[in-house]
Amino acid sequence: MSHIVEIKTEIRDEAAVKAACARLNLSQPEHKTVRLYNATATGLCVQLPQWQYPVVCNLQTGQVSYDNFNGHWGEQKHLNAFLQGYAVEKAKIEARKKGHSVTESQLQDGSIRVTVRVGGAA
Repeated sequence: MSHIVEIKTEIRDEAAVKAACARLNLSQPEHKTVRLYNATATGLCVQLPQWQYPVVCNLQTGQVSYDNFNGHWGEQKHLNAFLQGYAVEKAKIEARKKGHSVTESQLQDGSIRVTVRVGGAA
C-alpha cells in the first residue's frame, strides 16, 4: 500500500543541508553572520549558483533568510532545487535511522519520488 505525503520544509538538520549541497554540487555551507542587502542574518550559509547573497538557514527556528530581489539577484529555481534536495535528504536520513531502505527516482516534471521500504536495510 502506498501513501502520498506532503511536507512543509523547515531547515533544521545540518547533515541534510550538507547532503543537499553535495547533491547539487554546491560549496559546503558555513556557519557565519552575513550581510544581505539591508539586513544581517546568522546561520548555516549556502551559496547558490549566481546568487548575489547566500541563503541563510537558521537551524534553531527552521527559517531561511535570503534576498534575491525578486529574481534579479538570483533565480528562484536554484532555491527551489536546494529546498527540494534538503527535503529528500532529510527524508532519507530519517528513514535510514529507523532501519528502512530508501530509493529515489527523478520524475519527468522535475519532482523526486522517494520510496521508503519499511524494515529493509539501505
